Formats: sequence, structure tokens, C-alpha cells
Amino acid sequence: MGANSSILSPDSSDGSNHPAKLKLGDIPESCVALVLSYLDPPEICKLARLNRAFRAASSADFIWDDKLPSNHQYLVDEYLSNNPNKLGKHEIYSRLTRPVPFDAGNKEFWVDKRTGGVCLSISSKAMTITGIDDRRYWNYIPTDESRFHTIAYLQQIWWLEVEGDIDFRFPSGTYSLLFKLRLGRVTKRPGRRLSNHDGVHGWDIKPVQFQLTTPDGQHAVSKCFLENTGNWEYHHVGDFVVDDPNVSTKIKFSLTQIDCTHTKGGLSIDSVLICPSNVVKDFKALL
Repeated sequence: MGANSSILSPDSSDGSNHPAKLKLGDIPESCVALVLSYLDPPEICKLARLNRAFRAASSADFIWDDKLPSNHQYLVDEYLSNNPNKLGKHEIYSRLTRPVPFDAGNKEFWVDKRTGGVCLSISSKAMTITGIDDRRYWNYIPTDESRFHTIAYLQQIWWLEVEGDIDFRFPSGTYSLLFKLRLGRVTKRPGRRLSNHDGVHGWDIKPVQFQLTTPDGQHAVSKCFLENTGNWEYHHVGDFVVDDPNVSTKIKFSLTQIDCTHTKGGLSIDSVLICPSNVVKDFKALL
């Protein structure tokens, strides 16, 4: 139904027998809001641009109730506002679908617009990396390729050990944890970007091991050889299940390759991603 659509009535407003044209703006706001409540958020936002009535209707709280995660009030109270009661549900949704940084900006979460699920990203700077303070082994490199504007780059090391943890209150559901990695680094030249693979070595001898654990006994281990040089990849560590959205879930994760028979180098570490398992393919498609 377009912006110039009309609803025909038996009699026109001037008393003649010709049908009168009612514009979309004449539909009661409550009726518009009821229709919008059955749509997905992107569709609601498109229709809100039609006219003033649709824009006003799109802000009705009941439209956004089932679009928000079940623990949205906790997220608002803890991370968003000192006066959460002043925020309408539409405003809460709008803010939560944008990245919300915490832990000195080294971690952030957001609500996925398509599914309403909570996603979380953890910077390499929030991880414990063996040898990170020795520039012979590691460097932090500023880059616009990362949402955190910094990646950790491995020059060369015998013992690779990267560990991290997160304590966060997730909505109920099944979640996947992934490391975002790349072999090689990008160097800038005037007008172009070049991939530098000169320091990449040692990853074809032994696989790296990924691991995650939770206090309630959930555990996942995966191994793989790092092979795809030059492109960012999400490496799936494993899944965990959250049953109670009112209790924080603590997850520990790691990336290791501790066979000291050979050196390895040329690895870029961007971040760790935690997201509902049903949206993993969406993130992989973005790379």
C-alpha cells in the first residue's frame, strides 16, 4: 500500500454519491500501530517514513515489547541510562541495536536487528596474551579494520597462549563463541591497501587449539590448521547454553599452540565474538 493509497467510502464528504478518498494519514493511529506490531523492525522503520501518523504509531511501546531481548530492562539499568524510566521502548530498542561499549571500551554488546538476540564482542586488548609486552613478539597495531580500532599482531613466538573471559547476563538461548583471526597484516600505500604475508610461518606444522568453559560444566574444544592467508576469518570455538537470563554467565576461552618445537608468526588477532547460534552465518557472510 503506497503513500497515495485511499480507502473508499460509500458517500463523499460533500454529500454526493462519488466515493471519497481517505489518505493513509486518516487511519487511526491505534490501528496503524496494531498492524506495525506484526512486522519486523526494518519494515516498521521503512513505514514510519511514510507520514506523520505512521511515524507516531511506530513509537508505541507495545510494538517493541517482543522485539527486545527478555532481559532488556537489566541491560538498560546496567549499561544505558541513569534514568531508564524516561526511555520509551522504541528508544531503548534504538539504543540497544547500536554498539554499547563497556569495560573501558574493550568490550561491547548490541541487539541484532533481525532476531532481537544479544551479541557481544571482546577486543584483543581485553585478553591475556603471553609475551604481549615484549615488542619482539607482539605489537598492537591501529587499524580501521577492527571495530575496536586496534589488533594484536604476532611477530614470532614459540609459545602461543591467548586467554580471556567474560561475565555477562545473556537472555536464554544457545550461543556460539568465535575468534576473529587473520594470517598476515595489511599495510597502507598511497591510494591502496596491500596484504603483507612475509612474516607468516609455522601454522602448517601443528593445529591451534580453541577452548571454552563455563562454571556449570559446559566445555568445548576444537582444533584446526590456520591456512587462509590475507583474509579475516571467524573460527568457531564451540557453543554454550544459557538457561536463566537473571543470572550472569561466566565464559572462559582460549587460543593456544604450545608446541615449542617450532616458531610461528604473522597472526593478527582482532576479537572474540559471542552471538546467538542462529546468526553466526550472518557474521561470516560479512567477511
